[in-house]
Amino acid sequence: MKLKEIIKAAHKFSKPFRITDGDKFRLKDIDPGDTLEYGSEDKPRAEQALQTGIEALAELQDMLYAQDKWAVLLIFQAMDAAGKDGAIKHVMSGVNPQGCQVYSFKAPTSEDLDHDFLWRCMKCLPERGRIGIFNRSYYEETLVVRVHEELLEKQKLPPKLVTKDIWKERFHDIRAFERYLSRNGVLIRKFFLHVSKGEQKKRFMERIDNPEKNWKFSSADCRERGFWNEYQDAYEDMIRQTSTDAAPWYVVPADNKWFTRLVVAGAVIDGLASLDLHYPKVGAAELKLLAEAKKTLNGGK
Repeated sequence: MKLKEIIKAAHKFSKPFRITDGDKFRLKDIDPGDTLEYGSEDKPRAEQALQTGIEALAELQDMLYAQDKWAVLLIFQAMDAAGKDGAIKHVMSGVNPQGCQVYSFKAPTSEDLDHDFLWRCMKCLPERGRIGIFNRSYYEETLVVRVHEELLEKQKLPPKLVTKDIWKERFHDIRAFERYLSRNGVLIRKFFLHVSKGEQKKRFMERIDNPEKNWKFSSADCRERGFWNEYQDAYEDMIRQTSTDAAPWYVVPADNKWFTRLVVAGAVIDGLASLDLHYPKVGAAELKLLAEAKKTLNGGK
């Protein structure tokens, strides 16, 4: 397939899950098991489409790097076992490592807690020409901290600033931050991998029963599962409050990993295609230098 055809197909797959206006968004409207027109028997065809997409993504990323004008920030959020790591690994498998930076944000350090909540992510933003990937992000400050409000006490905020409006204020700050980034040449695409509670249990059990996956299991994940409904409410509000044209959320069905990866790849390709990427054009002076270099090389041994 030609690049234009791949871009058209990528748009088709990603558009149904793109949220740019959260006013009417409800998490229950997205089925975690959705695969559009693909059935389980179509998995090989979907995997071939993903491979084609990966090759197109590599081509677009090469132009992004060469052009050196735009930066791309991909943010992944999800419940445990939704497949963030696998999606990042497979979708970005064809990208030149020199043009990609991946950061995983765990619990904040003491140094992080001595700064504002955006600080630790701000210092990891991608350079122009590169793709930056955040495995979790500043959105944790409206998710885990919201579900476990006792964590706010560790953030050393002046008591008078911790009000009932703190989440609304953080959403306001995030929208302003992402607007600032987009105005400075950073393309932002955000992914919530929407897994069902039943599928999460299935994947947890597999981690327990399969010795090769034991290392993936954490008892903390099971404890957090006890707050499932609270997290679902927090994710829904997060998406409703921070979905914009400049920084859309993609609520990606995550019960079928092969389909999740296809949608993520489609959204990234669609985003890169919107940047009018191309290789830098060489001017007359540079062309003259190239001709002289060629002449020198041909005259040598």
